[in-house]
Amino acid sequence: MRKHKVVTIEAEGRDKGKSFLILEKSAFDAERWAIRALLALSKAGVEVPDEAMQAGALGILAMGLDAFRMMDFEDAEPLLEEMLACVHFVPNPADKDPMTGRPMTRALMQPTEANDGDIEEVSTLLKLRGEALELHLGFSVAAVLFNMVEMAARISSLQNSSTSPPAADQPSPQADAA
Repeated sequence: MRKHKVVTIEAEGRDKGKSFLILEKSAFDAERWAIRALLALSKAGVEVPDEAMQAGALGILAMGLDAFRMMDFEDAEPLLEEMLACVHFVPNPADKDPMTGRPMTRALMQPTEANDGDIEEVSTLLKLRGEALELHLGFSVAAVLFNMVEMAARISSLQNSSTSPPAADQPSPQADAA
């Protein structure tokens, strides 16, 4: 059975309290999405190593999510839409499907002129996309990005300390006062 996760929006705003079920894509669909994303990155001029292509979804993470900024919107839009295809609205989290034990869901309602749809905040879209990536990759993208930032800061700190003059060569604050 595919993995799934229920996400309830806790942030203040129009979506607060709404619940969504994220259902893992099949291995075939996830691989196809990852390859299309890597090919779109390559088309955008991002150098995609063979190892990243072979790693599929993990290759995307290795490439760095920042590389997606290089893509044309026309290439990125279908990937973003497909990412949301595994997100379903949960009208009442207490109602369970007797066959799967998962909450009863319905397809996401897109906004129209007559209604606002199920997702009314940009922050909710970003959260659900991040949660979908986390479910499919098996770890938190936010945590990985946080760890990468921390690692970069440590490396920068080490580089700065190795290029700084030795402590004995620096004037003391008392010498400056004189």
